[in-house]
Amino acid sequence: MKRKINIKFAVVYLVLTLYSLYTMYPIILMIITSFKANLEIMQNPVGLPREPIVAGFVTLFQKENFGLFFANSLFVSLVSSIILLVVSILLAYVISRYKTKISDFLYFFFLAGMMIPLRLGLLSLNDLLYKLGLIDSLWGLIFIYVAQNIPFTMFILTGFIQMIPVSMEETAYIDGANTWQVLWKVIVPLIKPAVATTVVYNFVPIWNDVFYPLIFISTKERRTLMQTVTLFFGQYLTNWNLVFSALTVACVPVIIVYIFCSRYLIEGMMAGAIKG
Repeated sequence: MKRKINIKFAVVYLVLTLYSLYTMYPIILMIITSFKANLEIMQNPVGLPREPIVAGFVTLFQKENFGLFFANSLFVSLVSSIILLVVSILLAYVISRYKTKISDFLYFFFLAGMMIPLRLGLLSLNDLLYKLGLIDSLWGLIFIYVAQNIPFTMFILTGFIQMIPVSMEETAYIDGANTWQVLWKVIVPLIKPAVATTVVYNFVPIWNDVFYPLIFISTKERRTLMQTVTLFFGQYLTNWNLVFSALTVACVPVIIVYIFCSRYLIEGMMAGAIKG
């Protein structure tokens, strides 16, 4: 019996190991390719570089001013994620704890935003940003991303807050806490898995987005990182070493965010599965 259990676990770990390697292979290949010359990329696309070069990374930061575009993307992604998280926590708490017709309307109103893509109203969005003076502005992108991702974030956080017993809040009120203290010192620490889940699911698409920057950003100094990467693809010739070097740099913030949030992200996924 003991031997069968060991074989079972060995098979499970083998499958998980193979799947992990399969998942990581594109990232590893991208990093390896960033150290190859263009000719070697064409001749040996999946092999190790014969003579590793860093010309792509040097060109990015010395000639292409990639550090500025990196900072622009980081600013947009971080500020959007923070504003989105704060607004969604407040909205989710009101919807979860104050059962009125207005809160029910807000819940279904924002849920409708998950079914109606923001891109359908692109012309109206362009007129709105123009009237607000936010065309060709990083703050215009931030407001778009916040509005676009509130429905999903609110939906996730509302479900987790509803799982918290009201008696815990009542105890805090008895101890002299006010509503703000209850929210930020009692509720938020208990929904860390949900917070980590929404941070990852919001930060990554915002960081990788190309659609809105290409439409609303025209000044070179305000370009985002992924918007700049698209400009490296030529009609007749592409510097693949430069492209893969840029993509390697672009992966760093996403990997860091995921590493910091991974533990809470797994807890959030497990909690959602148990709830379902």
